[in-house]
Amino acid sequence: MSIGGSTVTSAHTHRHGPEGHGDPGGHDGHGGHSGHSHGVSADADRRWLTAALLLIVGFIAVESIIAFVAGSLALLSDAIHMLTDALSIVLALVAMRLSARPARGRYTFGLKRVEILSAQANGLTLLLAAVWLGYEAIQRLFDPPEVSGWMVLVTALVGVAVNLVATWCMSKANRSSLNIEGAYQHILNDLFAFIGTAIAGAIVLLTGFARADAIATLLVVALMIKAGVDLLRESGHILLEGAPAGLDPDAIGRRLAEAPQVTEVHDLHIWTITSGQTALSAHVLVEADGDCHIVRDDLERVLAEEYGITHTTLQVDHHAEDGLAVSAGGALHTVSSTPHCAELHGRTHRSVPHNH
Repeated sequence: MSIGGSTVTSAHTHRHGPEGHGDPGGHDGHGGHSGHSHGVSADADRRWLTAALLLIVGFIAVESIIAFVAGSLALLSDAIHMLTDALSIVLALVAMRLSARPARGRYTFGLKRVEILSAQANGLTLLLAAVWLGYEAIQRLFDPPEVSGWMVLVTALVGVAVNLVATWCMSKANRSSLNIEGAYQHILNDLFAFIGTAIAGAIVLLTGFARADAIATLLVVALMIKAGVDLLRESGHILLEGAPAGLDPDAIGRRLAEAPQVTEVHDLHIWTITSGQTALSAHVLVEADGDCHIVRDDLERVLAEEYGITHTTLQVDHHAEDGLAVSAGGALHTVSSTPHCAELHGRTHRSVPHNH
């Protein structure tokens, strides 16, 4: 590498774990590449999602008719919630197919983030439906219509059974994916909602207290808001390139800077490509007579063994100090104090002096 007219030794690496991406044949001379594909996990079984989708769509049609006949907002809210369930599964299936496409052209990571966009759409639909249902429920608290308690109770109990089967189907898919988890949360919340609706139907049937229907709807709304906010927060964190939960960039930066021969670590970035795929990049400076390749291998081992990060891109250079330095191979080379980076991004982590 040439800096300010002087030459320094530089080593770069881009290493991936089993979920990495690249040419199946590898790339000679770019140590750390291996042939693999960032495909969707085989555990995310499309057949289970499709089975849950068909079950839900069939029940939505029946429940919607009964909701209008019985005059129950709680049943209608459940039907709308189940409609968002169906939409979330459709989005999940589409996202799974798109994200499985290999990287090409301008999409250097492929379409992995489609899964995260799907999770955002799921969260948004939950919140929009919650706003409308909440408004309708509040109106019914002040002016409750006549509700057929027995129809509400029977339909809700059938809904509990349908959602139990659908939830079981969804649990068979790969829930480590935020995309799949979003669809699963939709259905799980709907299961709780049907239980609440069944209780409301029983109250209406036994006591004639029609407001129980609206109260059950508000409980459903609360569940929808919580699930929607959680999905938006988690997917937004990924889209904003935030560090994954459980990984402290400052702590990792200090740990890397403590490694033998390392003098400084900066431009450290840790982010999530998509659910379950963490990536890290950093610029590492080593002592003038240090071995960049040995340092790189040591740091990659630390990241993999201590933090579980195997998708790494490390730029390793000799620390620039004016004058001559002896490389690991014994050859003299010139180094310069000109900064390696015109503009640093993030904190700089420097090592404490090492005893040799």
